[in-house]
Amino acid sequence: MTQREAIPETPALLRHQTRGRNLRTAFVLVAVWAGLAAMLIALDAALWIVAGLALFTLPALWDLVSDRASGLALDLQALHWHSGKQNHVVPLTGIRTVRLDRRLDLSFRVSLILHDGRRIRLPHDCLPQIERLDKALQQAGLRVERHPFSLL
Repeated sequence: MTQREAIPETPALLRHQTRGRNLRTAFVLVAVWAGLAAMLIALDAALWIVAGLALFTLPALWDLVSDRASGLALDLQALHWHSGKQNHVVPLTGIRTVRLDRRLDLSFRVSLILHDGRRIRLPHDCLPQIERLDKALQQAGLRVERHPFSLL
């Protein structure tokens, strides 16, 4: 299944697409690298410390290089999402609850709790703004639970 097939072209309550190569990622990466260079030059920081901090920028650099597509679509029959090479479809009739957990870093983790008790976590990179997702899920007739600051 190709990336284009992952999100069907049917009328949807919600459709969200994103790419790894975007201006915001490039800007943040350049800003962090400039800060690290300033630490080396102005503060005479140890090279191993700056190199260790630079390792944390490698995932963002990989997103820019690979330009991985991700997205999510919700229609009245199913929830579709794709992230990288993963493509998934879950019929709405199989979903008991959608759980929105706010994490300590203020991001959200979205979990689908199925009728058979299984839990499916949606990849963060395919998620739209949580308010849009919450509204569309409720329009689709799904039960949505919000949990502030969940550690699990």
